[in-house]
Amino acid sequence: MRLNHLAYGASAVVIALAAASAASAQSTGTEAVEATRVDEVVITGVRGPRDIDGTIVAETVGKSRSTITQEFIATQAAGQTVLQSLNLVPGLNFTNNDPYGSSGGNIRLHGFDGNRISMTFDGIPLNDTGNYALYTNQQLDPELIQRATVNTGTTDADSPTASATGGTINYSSLMPTVDSGGWVQGSIGDHSYTRLMGLYQTGEFGPWGTRAWFAASTQEYDKFKGIGTLEKDQYNLRVYQPIRNNGDFVSVSAHYNRNRNNNYFGPTLTRNADGSLNVPQNAWFVDFVETYTPAPVRAGVADTDTNTGNYWGLRINPSDTGNIRGQSRFTLTERLILTVDPSYQYVMANGGTQQTVLSETSPLLRGTATTGGVDLNGDGDTLDSVRVMSPSNTNTHRYGLNTSLIWNFADNQSIRLAYALDHGRHRQTGEFGFIDFSDPTEPRFADVFGGRVDQDNRIVNLDGYYLRARDRRSIAELNQFSIEYNGDLLDRRLGLSVGVRAPFFERELNQFCFSQNASSNVRCTSETPNATLANGNVTFASTGTTQFIAPYSRSVEYDDILPNVNVTWRFDGNHSIYGSYAESMTLPRTDNLYTVARLADGSIQSSIAEPEETQTFDVGYRYTAGSLIASANVWYTSFQNRIVSTFDQDLGTFVDRNVGDVTMQGFDAQLGFSPFEGFSLYASASYTDSEIQDDLLYNTGVVLPTAGKTLVETPEWTYGWRGSYENGPLQFGLQGKYVSERWLTDLNDLESPSYTVWDVDGRIDLGYFGFEGTFVQVNIMNLFDENYFGSLGTTITADPAYTGRGFSNPFVNIGSPRTGMVSLRVAF
Repeated sequence: MRLNHLAYGASAVVIALAAASAASAQSTGTEAVEATRVDEVVITGVRGPRDIDGTIVAETVGKSRSTITQEFIATQAAGQTVLQSLNLVPGLNFTNNDPYGSSGGNIRLHGFDGNRISMTFDGIPLNDTGNYALYTNQQLDPELIQRATVNTGTTDADSPTASATGGTINYSSLMPTVDSGGWVQGSIGDHSYTRLMGLYQTGEFGPWGTRAWFAASTQEYDKFKGIGTLEKDQYNLRVYQPIRNNGDFVSVSAHYNRNRNNNYFGPTLTRNADGSLNVPQNAWFVDFVETYTPAPVRAGVADTDTNTGNYWGLRINPSDTGNIRGQSRFTLTERLILTVDPSYQYVMANGGTQQTVLSETSPLLRGTATTGGVDLNGDGDTLDSVRVMSPSNTNTHRYGLNTSLIWNFADNQSIRLAYALDHGRHRQTGEFGFIDFSDPTEPRFADVFGGRVDQDNRIVNLDGYYLRARDRRSIAELNQFSIEYNGDLLDRRLGLSVGVRAPFFERELNQFCFSQNASSNVRCTSETPNATLANGNVTFASTGTTQFIAPYSRSVEYDDILPNVNVTWRFDGNHSIYGSYAESMTLPRTDNLYTVARLADGSIQSSIAEPEETQTFDVGYRYTAGSLIASANVWYTSFQNRIVSTFDQDLGTFVDRNVGDVTMQGFDAQLGFSPFEGFSLYASASYTDSEIQDDLLYNTGVVLPTAGKTLVETPEWTYGWRGSYENGPLQFGLQGKYVSERWLTDLNDLESPSYTVWDVDGRIDLGYFGFEGTFVQVNIMNLFDENYFGSLGTTITADPAYTGRGFSNPFVNIGSPRTGMVSLRVAF
């Protein structure tokens, strides 16, 4: 391996210390600003054959930002989610739900969960428009990711987000190459893993030097425990048209991802009398029920399906997602640049596990009738209780625009005006569907989306009304304006960025079902209310005195002014210091706003009124030398109006509330060192201290002592490390991640143990023998077969002394066992 100025060696683990250039920025506007400011310190590290180069740029922005590049991503398991590849980054902890990444996982970044972290893909926001969730199993194939960055606690001035209190994660796709070519790669591994992927680069074609790439992949494997499979197909393309030779361009990209995954089932943990953790003996193997007892189908007999809802064949998680991304840059005058990034996103998904046993004479099936029913199982009577699908489908059409006008009014100084639009039409329905009992011992959903797509699969009541578990339409629209000054002053020693963004957010809510008063429960029915109460609520004969709010429409609006300041001082030599201050917010989620109650004045109001807000301070130091780069920073975040979900015993449902403030502080550090050619070391460490400031008002008169407690699922310490060595055609890497204990409950009365997971990778580069771009690679995840808990299903308390006041036993996801795979790539 040839190293010029700095080597990160064969692994190319260039995490934040040697950070992203503009190409890693989350929008073309931010890219254009950074490209005009930074004196690029280009470091070339060549992997495999000595003539293949990778380029990285030392980080100079005035905030903590960490980066990995394709060189490192390529050493990881084929098809793995990019979040797992980011797991060595300080401050971030990702728990993968299976070894290959298709079952999703959970993110914690400085104590913030994934719903509070903004994630973008070539500049477009990926968080769900309704609940801000991140679906890590639906990300771009890792072979197509140029680089990925993590901003811990801060955003860029033009970040189009309503959910970034915890920071941002951004990744960008590969640029099409000037020369044509491509490769085909096949992978096999444990748990019957098979994957096939291909990439074709057109090279330049046509009279204007247009270039493009096209890629497709398909993979399938078995669950590592229990019965079930995980299937994923993905298609991608990017077309790039340069304009002149000044950096102007137009680019159009498209992405489509299809998942059909059987779910995993995790064990429930309990608390011993002395407060210690009680782990069931079968914890590492427990999964969904593997057999189904056929329900009898007999004419004239009242038959009931007595199976639980935990049969593995009825626990499938389907999703179809896609997007079209445009990016462009135009130099209008010598000092004026315009960037325009439009986008469209599509989502069709559900958890796939929703089902119920429905009486054939249920009031839902009778509707306005008082007698009769619907024969669901075809036995000629309406005496039975039959299992049906009751999904929670989400269909989203999302349109976006991120545009900037950049005025370089002086050398090394610019002002940017930016506008961002994020318009999401969020349709949430639950069309009941049939279950296919053609094999009564192995039932399957007739359609994974119930009656949403296939109308013949809908269950219709006596009124001709098709049954649904929910029915609502939300429109989430963000209009954001921002202005930012960027400058390198005092002979470029002082870097200064001062920005402010002003988001204006409106969520239009249309509830087409009856809402149970002060509850998240809804009743979608054609039954006519039997009474209207003085406060405007209604009741039904079939539900007694339970009060419901009739279907309604309303809108809520939020706006704020959020400043962002970054300062860097560059000393002579290789040293620099930086500091940043940023304010961010996360707005109430759709589900929060649909949990409504009737007020005394007759109006309706959701239980969540205030957005979450953060103020983050960050001070750091960087050192870059010929074979060593290092950084360290300390940070502090003040978090107001934290929203938590708690179980209301009287209402029998979960209710979200603003519960007060949290303070968080800590430090991150990382170091990369190449002591000699072909060998490199990387290490990171992160400390996070969080403290809840207020007790939790669980219910009227019930206050739980959460003040002074630590945030759940947030490790106090994490360490990451990697060593890699290259000699001729052989390349080898060993990496590990340590995660300290994590609390399972808000009251900190049950703790998940610490763990360490090691991974190893090795490659034989056949380019050394003349087959350029061709290699064989082996990956082993969890090398020492560590038993550990991954994602945690946290609760308020696991102490039985609080029965009726928030007590429930948490469940956990089991970390995947040792898993090996081998890949062969053939280039052409």
